[in-house]
Amino acid sequence: MGCHCLPGTYLNIDFMSITPATSTSAPFRIIISGGGTGGHIFPAVAIANEVRRRHPEAEILFVGANGRMEMTRVPEAGYDIVGLDIAGLQRSLTPKNLLFPIKVMRAVRKAGKIIEKFRPDAVVGVGGYASAPVLMAATSRSIPALIQEQNSYAGLVNKLMARRVQRICVAYDGMEKFFPADRLVLTGNPVRTEIADGQRAEALKFFGLDAARPVLLVIGGSLGARTLNQATAAALPRLREAGVQLLWQTGKTYFPEAEKQAAPFAADNLKALEFVRRMDLAYAAADVVISRAGALSVSELCLTGKPSILVPSPNVAEDHQTKNALALTQKNAALLVRDAEAEAVLYDQALNLLQDPVRQQQLATNIRQLAYPQATTTIVDELLQLIPNRRS
Repeated sequence: MGCHCLPGTYLNIDFMSITPATSTSAPFRIIISGGGTGGHIFPAVAIANEVRRRHPEAEILFVGANGRMEMTRVPEAGYDIVGLDIAGLQRSLTPKNLLFPIKVMRAVRKAGKIIEKFRPDAVVGVGGYASAPVLMAATSRSIPALIQEQNSYAGLVNKLMARRVQRICVAYDGMEKFFPADRLVLTGNPVRTEIADGQRAEALKFFGLDAARPVLLVIGGSLGARTLNQATAAALPRLREAGVQLLWQTGKTYFPEAEKQAAPFAADNLKALEFVRRMDLAYAAADVVISRAGALSVSELCLTGKPSILVPSPNVAEDHQTKNALALTQKNAALLVRDAEAEAVLYDQALNLLQDPVRQQQLATNIRQLAYPQATTTIVDELLQLIPNRRS
């Protein structure tokens, strides 16, 4: 049943159409579960790609949550996905929470049927709503399982599943406070290693920038970040006065307004961009980066070695972006500005850093030391070691 179609083909399927495993000599069969955000989905796809690179015949099935972004993003990457009807607990008191145990039981039951039909050699959980039912169903059937935790503060699902799985791949030191130490492997987060391959000369030409002037890159994620956008819009006159060039990734929702705000500054190379598809070139062009502190953003900044100012989103579970940022700032590898203070002080810090090449170099050196360029291959090494009688 493995998908060999081109990315962009939509293949989310009903589990009844899954082709059962029929032979012990069949190719590897792997289920990867979880999602909800890009921070879960992109590592999952990276793991699948590495399995498929080593074993082109491997059968890989994703299991996600119906209505969540993985149900479109995974098929775009060229893999089959099955959806479970599962959602998280609401933080406020709501009647929906009364239905939560019923939804979990139904999701575990459906996950069990998927597993019995697909008969995976191993299961990977990357966090998110769908991960728990699949891991529960798999481990109750003695199927080897691995979880991958992206953040420095472990997610609820991964914490709950930790004692049921054989391997826990993490991106930060000190995760034994959440997980059994004997199952931990420090691997880093899977990110596209080509993100660090951009060449500055090509990048400046691609974005139409001046090689003689500094470049600031602002990234708030694919959805954008309100605080970063408001602070950046207010700072446009200051950036022009300082001779700074700007690549401002606004996100879809904020782009129409940001485009109008940036229009009077177009001749000064202060550019509002809805989405940056060539992030390798954006990083290559940048002297300094302002970013949220999601796990994958932080991992990309480490890999590219960019002097960075992190502005953690306050709208995430357990304030985990602040914890991600602190893991860097405590090693003098990035600067931190709280979201509530960003409009007042963010661009003071950004302009100071842009004018301080010694500090830039110090941050760049320290953040590169935190990179794990072999993260994906290490995780897949650990995964394949779990499969009995594995084929090399």
